[in-house]
Amino acid sequence: MKKEIGNRISEGEQRLQQWLGSIHARSGDLAASEAKVVDLLLVDPLFVGTSTAAQVATRAGVSPPTVIRAARAIGFTGFTELKIEIARVRGTAQFFSPPEVLTADATLASVLETSIRAGVDALTALSGAIEISALDEAVDLIQSARQVFAFGAGPSATVAADAVFRLRTAGVITVSIQDYLSAMIAARLLGQGDVIIVVSSTGRTSSTLSIADAASSAGASLIAITNQYDTPLATLANVSLVVGGMPLPAQMAAAGSRLAQLVVIDTLVAALTLRDKEQSRRAERAGIDLPDMS
Repeated sequence: MKKEIGNRISEGEQRLQQWLGSIHARSGDLAASEAKVVDLLLVDPLFVGTSTAAQVATRAGVSPPTVIRAARAIGFTGFTELKIEIARVRGTAQFFSPPEVLTADATLASVLETSIRAGVDALTALSGAIEISALDEAVDLIQSARQVFAFGAGPSATVAADAVFRLRTAGVITVSIQDYLSAMIAARLLGQGDVIIVVSSTGRTSSTLSIADAASSAGASLIAITNQYDTPLATLANVSLVVGGMPLPAQMAAAGSRLAQLVVIDTLVAALTLRDKEQSRRAERAGIDLPDMS
C-alpha cells in the first residue's frame, strides 16, 4: 500500500472512501433499525468487517436479524457477503476516522484541516457514488432542452445559482428563481422539452419537493442532484445524480455536499461543451463584452 503524507490519502483509504460513499448513497430509504446498522458501518467499518452479526447488533442496539436485513437492503445477499466486500475493499489500508467535531476552543489550524478533510472525503465519495450512465442521460436531456430551470433551497440555492451561470456559459438557456411562490409559478409553466435541475442534499426538503413535483407534473424532465438514492426527490426524478458522501459533523455537512455537487455541475458543463462546440462558441461570443469573463 502506498502511504501519502500531508492531506493526501493512501490508495487503500481512497478505495474505502469511495466504497463507503456508494453505501451511503444507497441508504436513503432504510427502516430506522436498519439505518442504525448502516450508520455503524459508515462510522466504524473495521468493527463491522471483523465482528459477528450478534456483535454488530449489540453495538447498534438492534437484533441480529436486523443486521442481515440491513446488509440486504444496501445490496448484499447477507451479512457474510458484506464482510467479504469490506475485506476486499479494505486491502491493507488503515480505516480512516470521521472528521472530528470542532469545539469552541479549536485552533484555526484544526478548523482548516477539518475543512480540507471534509472536502477531500466528499469528493472521493463522489467517484464511488455517481453513476456515469446517469450523467450521460442528464447531459442528453440538457443538450436537447428548450430551457433549463435550476432550483435549490437554503445551502443548495448556491449550487443552483452556480448551475445557472455555468450552463449559460455553455450556451444553455437557464433560469433560476429563489422566491418560492415565483418559482412555483415558473415550475408550473414548464412543459415537454423543458428540464428542471433540483439540488437538495437531503432529498427531503418540503419546498424543494413541491417545486420538483410541480415541474414534473407539468411535463418537464427532472434532474436531481442529491446525496442519496431512494429519497423522495431521487424517486421522483427522471435522472438522479447522487454524490454520496460520509455523514459529517454539523459544521462541515453543507460544505462537503456543496463541493461534490459543484463538481457534478462542472462535469455536466464540460461534457456539454465537448459535445457541442458551436453552441459553446455562441455562448462565448454572447459574453465577450462582459466584465470578468476572461
